[in-house]
Amino acid sequence: MKKLFFALWPDDETRQELMRLQKTIDAKGVRWVPAQNLHATLVFLGNVDEATEAAIRKSVAGISIEPFTLTFDRLSYWSRPRILCLTCQQFGQEVVALAEALDKAAADCGVQTDTRPYTPHITLARQARAIEQDFTPITWHAESFCLMESCSVPEGVFYKVLQQWSFTKP
Repeated sequence: MKKLFFALWPDDETRQELMRLQKTIDAKGVRWVPAQNLHATLVFLGNVDEATEAAIRKSVAGISIEPFTLTFDRLSYWSRPRILCLTCQQFGQEVVALAEALDKAAADCGVQTDTRPYTPHITLARQARAIEQDFTPITWHAESFCLMESCSVPEGVFYKVLQQWSFTKP
């Protein structure tokens, strides 16, 4: 069994911007998400066996979506998981349509997913508290989505790209 999720995976420039922002946030006692793990989750799948993983990969291969842009312009605190994350005050329907298509593909393969409405976010820190701070918004040009594996190792967790699907160019 693998712990899987679909995500937008940042290019190097976007990852550098996210790292710079993390360094400017004055927060004590938080657990920062390592730079190599920064991403925007689309759908969390949970523990998935090999056969289901193969079926999901096949099912999402036909998803067609044009590239889109997200502007992460708000520092948000979610109290239940105690995370500090970047969110978008406004976002287009493209990312929601993508998340819904991935969610449907997972459901068609028998995988139960989160039923809450999709909100694009990038977790910056865990075990956090609410922080208010001005920052320059981060614009993310999404041109693909990835199937990711969450791998636990003695040093913590790291995320591995298992497969990447490019969006269709108009």
